[in-house]
Amino acid sequence: MTHILAIDQGTTSSRAILFDASLRPVAQAQEEFPQAYPRPGWVEHDPADLWSTVAATARAAIEKAGKGAGEIAAIGITNQRETTLIWDRKTGQPIHPAIVWQDRRTADTCAALKDQGHEAMITARTGLLLDPYFSGTKVKWLLDHVEGARDRAKRGELAFGTVDTWLIWNLTGGKVHATDATNASRTLLYNIATGAWDEEICRLLDVPMSLLPEVRDCAAPFGMTRPDLFGREIPILGVAGDQQAATVGQACFSPGMMKSTYGTGCFALLNTGADRVPSKNRLLTTIAYQLDGKPTYALEGSIFIAGAVVQWLRDGLKIIREAKETQPLAEAAEEAQGVVLVPAFTGLGAPYWRPDCRGAVFGLTRNSGPAEFARAALESVGYQTRDLLEAMRADWGTEAQGVLRVDGGMTASDWTMQFLADILGAPVDRPRVTETTALGAAYLAAMQAGVAGGPEEFAKSWALDRRFSPQMDAATRDAKYARWRKAIAATMSL
Repeated sequence: MTHILAIDQGTTSSRAILFDASLRPVAQAQEEFPQAYPRPGWVEHDPADLWSTVAATARAAIEKAGKGAGEIAAIGITNQRETTLIWDRKTGQPIHPAIVWQDRRTADTCAALKDQGHEAMITARTGLLLDPYFSGTKVKWLLDHVEGARDRAKRGELAFGTVDTWLIWNLTGGKVHATDATNASRTLLYNIATGAWDEEICRLLDVPMSLLPEVRDCAAPFGMTRPDLFGREIPILGVAGDQQAATVGQACFSPGMMKSTYGTGCFALLNTGADRVPSKNRLLTTIAYQLDGKPTYALEGSIFIAGAVVQWLRDGLKIIREAKETQPLAEAAEEAQGVVLVPAFTGLGAPYWRPDCRGAVFGLTRNSGPAEFARAALESVGYQTRDLLEAMRADWGTEAQGVLRVDGGMTASDWTMQFLADILGAPVDRPRVTETTALGAAYLAAMQAGVAGGPEEFAKSWALDRRFSPQMDAATRDAKYARWRKAIAATMSL
């Protein structure tokens, strides 16, 4: 048993990748599923879609590899974070569609809690801000709005979980109700200093503690799969939220190392080691990973719209048919036009945290067309990343390393990565294995299974595909970033 099955459950699709003993991908399968937008600012998933696509892709990856379940040593799970589900403990039936991390329906609740003066206490304990992004207020909304839910929760009949917990529950046939420390740290209910659910915050949000899963290390036993799923029981031995799994997959094990993942959103993490660094610039303090009961902390900046801006070009404006068309369009654009797109389609994330903001475009001329929109869309990702890294350096100081390791779908665009290096004024390293999220989950499971060695040994296997070095002169860089800052200020004033 030398292979590891990584389950990567994302915002728009589920994937499964089978890795060999050297943690090289040998087969994968992917399946998209729909999102529901029942009201402006609301985003939901059908929980059945999350589970069915995971089960289907896991089986398909195993079949494509020509391997039997007997050759799989363990399963690792990584998942979209903050997305919130509640289900019946006896039947396993959800009480409501999953509320996705992008959903903004609890903005008024967060604003009221801020006005009551609760944010400082919550931030000190959880490392998070009062924002609809996180799970806690989503749980409160479900209990408040689903008929009978609060009484059932108080009687211990219901279970809450982020997507990892929902998958573990289904994979084990309802035998295990657990999460890992990284996913717990994103709920707004978990005290990252004490390593336990926070009773005072749960009382404040009126969330019964009986709803909550057990919290375990990232590399730990999470139960055995139902034998009927894959032909035999397989242990689940690794779990981490997608951005923390990417941090592990990028081997960012030393304090000061940074990574940025470009998927639907963009998420940058800076390893701060054993130190919980409180942010003075509205970043998040979170758990990067937890091994042997010891958490490693990180500063995180979250951008809600990265790859999603390309989807908007395709599905909203319909100026492209495939994502790869954005690069030649961007190259053909008139740079002198200076079109700036602020993609605040679901509000602004870090370091602004303005859920009320909406997207805006500046600098349009009569000649602005698809090429200029494509260029502005790709550039917006670089500008937002610089916003995050400026805040990280201000919080962490000069110890932050100058190199940014990147992964995710958008890193396939050389143009985008070069602009990122240019606007940051720092090297950008793209690894050979860009599926770092799944790789991180696979490594955690492999380490727990004894298939892989410790973090230092794994770090030696990280390999560079290409380094993008800055080519833009400082004057141009500063002028372009100044224009972006003006656009942000104008957007927030609307």
